[in-house]
Amino acid sequence: MTRFEVWAPETGRAEVAIGDARHALAPVEGRPGWWAADVPDAAHGTDYGFVLDGGDVLPDPRSPWQPHGVHGPSRVLDHAAFAWSDHHWRGRPLPGGVLYELHVGTFTPEGTFEAAIGRLDHLVALGVDVIELLPVAAFPGHHGWGYDGVHLWAPHEPYGGPEGLKRLVDAAHARGLAVVLDAVYNHLGPSGNYLGSYGPYFTAAHATPWGDAVNFDQDGSDEVRAFVVENALMWLRDYHLDGLRLDAVHAITDHRAVHLLEELAAAVSGLAAHLRRHLFLIAESDLNDPRLITPREAGGYGLDAQWDDDVHHALHAALTGERQGYYGDFGTLDTLAKALTSAFVHDGTMSTYRGRRHGRPVDRLRTPAHRFVTFLQNHDQIGNRAAGDRIGAGLPPRMLKVGAALLLLGPFTPMLFQGEEWGAATPWCYFTDHQEPELARAVSEGRRREFARYGWADDVPDPQAVDTFRRSVLDWAEPGKDHHRELLEWHRALIGLRRARPELTDPRLTETSVTVREEDGQRWLIMRRSGVQIAANLDDTPVQLPVAADRILLASDPAVRLDDGTLTLAGASVAVLT
Repeated sequence: MTRFEVWAPETGRAEVAIGDARHALAPVEGRPGWWAADVPDAAHGTDYGFVLDGGDVLPDPRSPWQPHGVHGPSRVLDHAAFAWSDHHWRGRPLPGGVLYELHVGTFTPEGTFEAAIGRLDHLVALGVDVIELLPVAAFPGHHGWGYDGVHLWAPHEPYGGPEGLKRLVDAAHARGLAVVLDAVYNHLGPSGNYLGSYGPYFTAAHATPWGDAVNFDQDGSDEVRAFVVENALMWLRDYHLDGLRLDAVHAITDHRAVHLLEELAAAVSGLAAHLRRHLFLIAESDLNDPRLITPREAGGYGLDAQWDDDVHHALHAALTGERQGYYGDFGTLDTLAKALTSAFVHDGTMSTYRGRRHGRPVDRLRTPAHRFVTFLQNHDQIGNRAAGDRIGAGLPPRMLKVGAALLLLGPFTPMLFQGEEWGAATPWCYFTDHQEPELARAVSEGRRREFARYGWADDVPDPQAVDTFRRSVLDWAEPGKDHHRELLEWHRALIGLRRARPELTDPRLTETSVTVREEDGQRWLIMRRSGVQIAANLDDTPVQLPVAADRILLASDPAVRLDDGTLTLAGASVAVLT
């Protein structure tokens, strides 16, 4: 027997369709707008849909399984049927960890959860602690980034569906790896989104880049908020995930006294206490607002961490010299120094890119550094470039080593993007697989228009072309070749050193635990992490620096020397000293 439930407050009659049979649903007492019925013959694997007022059969808004695509029927899933082996797993705390962002569809040639399991040992050898999966909620077509998901409760079937995701998480836990999932609650995709047929899931009261906003604060929003909170708990409870990365929370409009993010954080804290394991929430935000990660007891939202784009922008601009778009506010080494010590460059300062002041200062005395997730590359910063080119396409390997050292030995929680550890030559493009011709054409034309103003329209791969997707798949033959192998060993050495020296995971942001020294007009800096110093030369010519150090722990170039308190850094090199 299976109990079917659905929230459809505006319908006068609701049924569940199983094959050719229709079973009437009855209003649920004490739960306005809810309909339910027990169906004796339905069980794990039964396909079904809902019918409202005699209309078409629609997928379940909370469908746990969409084996026939986003427009097809839903399927009953018994979560208890999976045999987990991670009974002793208690999670992995975020402090001190290293994250690794991967996209299931391009991480391996097969593009499945099962194939990703075969590469977990590579991640263990690299030294990462947490895998961060790009969205896997069911989305249109076979391949895509996942940010146009429409069935938020159902893992994408081409990846391997519900069982495939569980097998991946179980295998990761067996190797000591935590798994975080990217969850998108600020919008849904344009194809296969049936939520509006069931109730007021969206509102025209707020405009978004994707159309009407998700209804978090208007009439009927209680159930919409519950839909999101319960969805988050479902991923953590039923799939044993260790955390969620919340996409673009600045695009969530909520004017209620208790913001959705605060409500979500409280619910996840409660689940963590019940399960007795570490769970965490990481927000992506464009606001530079530390209230996201301020404890609820102190008036904040109580999230565990947030992405820090300012560190990325400062690193990228300093290494590459790029100044277009938002990089125009970055690039100098004093800006990089501020990013590495204060988390935010824009902390109430003027942003010329925005034409206004932006951000709010971080309380360095009370805010642990691990609450900021930093990166030299991620899916957005690569994929939203016209050709999807990685930073290594324009930088020599020796400069990539400098960037990796400043990232991995900095005070924050570092994150690598798939293939970054070996300087992958494959691009990571924007790709889609929309089946509706008009939508497919609109996406392709919109992508060209987006970059036309930069003069790059001819360089933009067609998102709908299968080759655009295929070129983005990692080449696993690369790590054994030439400079790729050398970069991989460098990343392993940096992460190993990070684990070996407690100064490098010190959570404090105070001036006694992290400082950066640089000089106007020079292209070098020295970042001090208590008793460890990271000296970096971002220029092509060698430089000699006086340092208070006795020995070199690690160097990116054999020409680096330490003699009687003088450090000689080769061009584009970095050394770790104590």
